[in-house]
Amino acid sequence: MRLPRRIAPALAVVLLIAVLPYDAASDEKPDKPKRELFGAQCRTEVDGSRVSAVCHNPYPGVDAVALHIECDQWWDIDTDSAQREVGPAETVRLDGRCWKAVRDVWVSHRKVAE
Repeated sequence: MRLPRRIAPALAVVLLIAVLPYDAASDEKPDKPKRELFGAQCRTEVDGSRVSAVCHNPYPGVDAVALHIECDQWWDIDTDSAQREVGPAETVRLDGRCWKAVRDVWVSHRKVAE
């Protein structure tokens, strides 16, 4: 017995869905933790010995950000800015500098308890 050409693909899909285990067919996995949406997005810019960072928080949680600057010369003091809170849909600017040259710059994040 031969099936009509239009019914065969539909029957194959129905059989495949019926044979798959329930876990493979469902989108939600019980083992996979949900990703938390948190953290301001920051851009850093180095201009000679001056450093600036602009941080924008697109998420509903409050993020405390701080700018960290590592200076290139051994005698130049590395600096850490005070933490600034970035609320939802807010943008903040952090500035700092070295005396001579900058070796490394990064921004740290801390979740603020509400």
